[in-house]
Amino acid sequence: MKKVVLLALLFCAFFACKNETKTETVEESKDVAYASFGKEIIADDAIAASSMAKHYNDLKTGDSLDTKMVATVNEVCQAKGCWMTLKLEDSSEVLVKFKDYGFFVPKNIAGKEVVVNGKAFVSETSVAELRHYAEDAGKTAEEIAAITEPERTFSFEADGVLVKE
Repeated sequence: MKKVVLLALLFCAFFACKNETKTETVEESKDVAYASFGKEIIADDAIAASSMAKHYNDLKTGDSLDTKMVATVNEVCQAKGCWMTLKLEDSSEVLVKFKDYGFFVPKNIAGKEVVVNGKAFVSETSVAELRHYAEDAGKTAEEIAAITEPERTFSFEADGVLVKE
């Protein structure tokens, strides 16, 4: 009899400890589908690109800010998908590279909404690097030759990217 009672108690304890909580993802809760690249992230708490533009204007060369933002893709590296530019506001944009060259994004996502997570910073981009990016983007020889001065660049090192499908 003691064995039956002990077995019943163990049975009850087993099912009482079973925790069946369902974690709802952003995609499920908002009916928005994302393709994920790099580190797994969620879209919650991402700031708008227009707000991020104000943060970039406050940063000095070498400063950085850990953040997550949502923006529209302007351009993608056509060689591998190893960088992209995102629209901030008006004509300003941010150059996004991927942490440790650890992942790439599809080359056909220009115009799509993305959420990027990582480190925002301001840097100065050399003429040689600007020309390299222009070549990767498929610019003409005349457009590449017209690049003659370094520029202050809004940059972002992403460890995770969501592309809205």
